[in-house]
Amino acid sequence: MKKLMNSAVSRRTFLGGAAAAGALGLAACNGGGDTTTTDDTQGDASATGGNTISAGSAYAPSEYNPTKTSSAFCLGSNWHVLEGLYGTDPHDYSTFPELATGDPEQVDETHFTITVREGAAFSNGNPVTTADIVESFDRTKADATYSAFLAPIDALEATDDTTITVTTAIANFSLLKERLALVRVFPAGTTDDELSSQPVGSGPWMYDAITDNTVDLVPNPNYNGSYPAEDAGLHYDILVDATARMTAQQQGTTLVMESVTADAIDMIESAGCKVDKVQGFGTRFIMFNTTKAPWDNKAARQAIMYALNTDQMIENIFSGLAAAASSYIPVDFPNYQEAATVYTYDQEKAKSMLSDAGVTPGDLVIRTTDNTQAEQMGIQAQQDLAALGFNATVTTDTSAATYAAIDGGSDNFDILIAPGDPSCWGADPDLLLNWWYGDNVWQQTRTGWGSSAEFAQIRELMTAALGQSGDEQQATWKQVYDLIADNCVLYPLIHVQTVTASWADAATSPSGIAIEGFEGIGTTGMNFIGCKTVSA
Repeated sequence: MKKLMNSAVSRRTFLGGAAAAGALGLAACNGGGDTTTTDDTQGDASATGGNTISAGSAYAPSEYNPTKTSSAFCLGSNWHVLEGLYGTDPHDYSTFPELATGDPEQVDETHFTITVREGAAFSNGNPVTTADIVESFDRTKADATYSAFLAPIDALEATDDTTITVTTAIANFSLLKERLALVRVFPAGTTDDELSSQPVGSGPWMYDAITDNTVDLVPNPNYNGSYPAEDAGLHYDILVDATARMTAQQQGTTLVMESVTADAIDMIESAGCKVDKVQGFGTRFIMFNTTKAPWDNKAARQAIMYALNTDQMIENIFSGLAAAASSYIPVDFPNYQEAATVYTYDQEKAKSMLSDAGVTPGDLVIRTTDNTQAEQMGIQAQQDLAALGFNATVTTDTSAATYAAIDGGSDNFDILIAPGDPSCWGADPDLLLNWWYGDNVWQQTRTGWGSSAEFAQIRELMTAALGQSGDEQQATWKQVYDLIADNCVLYPLIHVQTVTASWADAATSPSGIAIEGFEGIGTTGMNFIGCKTVSA
């Protein structure tokens, strides 16, 4: 698997910074819960492997069921337990075969065949069958979490014991592997309760014990793929509190710490940890209520975009560990192109645009979720808009309460600032675009923009891109980026960086054990596929 888009720093190389991971409020890749630590996370030492990989998670488990989970922790832990026909490497978002033996073979415009790996077996000893794969797809597509992502695939059929036939709804669908990678395969007939409590898969690891505070995995003795587990265990401490995670990492209780806060970088680095700082998609976005004047006027929305001092937000709120959006897609991502409209801080331009649009600044409500950074951005936005003459009030609530009020139509808000990160599922532009610009609750209910001609045009272009490839496809996505930026109904203000710390040198690790092959990723979760412990 490739491992790109990563900047690693240590006390031997470069003193850098880090930021907490962005996660989508309410639905995508979010978590929270109790905290604890354990002391018995390392086994008998050996030169390589044979110990326990231990990690401090910033997110609590909530839903393991692979057909419906959007839990930051559970998505990440499931990577190790359940295979798909294809997997996605979260370091660079490339796809690679898991249960498949190679790429899909195209039969005609809408049919593909895929050969399944010989001898693949679940951790319960049962062989993986093509019937298991078909049922896993059907049940995942039927759930609302994944249905839009899997809509371009009509059906999977078990042609024989080793072959799957795929029928697509889009001719020459170019993102087939990326979409099939969303489907994790489990034994047919597994109940939803069983999937939610402790799913069984064919990956290199299997769940051994799950509690609210700790999760333990052990090697799957039946795994015959390319990335076998080389250690005796994989142990997670659920440490939502940043101080608790920091303490566990400093003491060597954990080999890997997720989501290092910016103010802890120097301390954890000076202790000897390697720090991975990765630019991700994770956004703090702005959304306008277009059912309410003047936000039904594009010029008024654009004026607000120019009035917000995002560079100051990045410096003061994110300690410099984020990037201002120059397109819907971050600069470091595959398929990035700068949008035709890039918003930079310009108060005079904002005032002129409001005047030209006939807008007289008055009272407005800025809603934020209770994400600390989003709340702080709301306060700065309040100050930035006061310079235009607006009297802004900031209202902050939990994600659930915020979206319940908006969806119920009882909230007369003007602007929302909130976090979001669908890249926990992948990074192809269609997937990332569909989260906020699919035909779903975001545009139909939350922005009120779903009936506009511009939204219809965006949807037409997105559909057209699915049947394209190469430069033609990229050119179509560029048109979408430009339309979304120009209309700025729901748009990223910044894309954040994610930081992870690990003990990479056994000689400096407090436990005498380190982890080899680990690199941080730009979204929530930690990936230990292909990693192993090393001891001094």
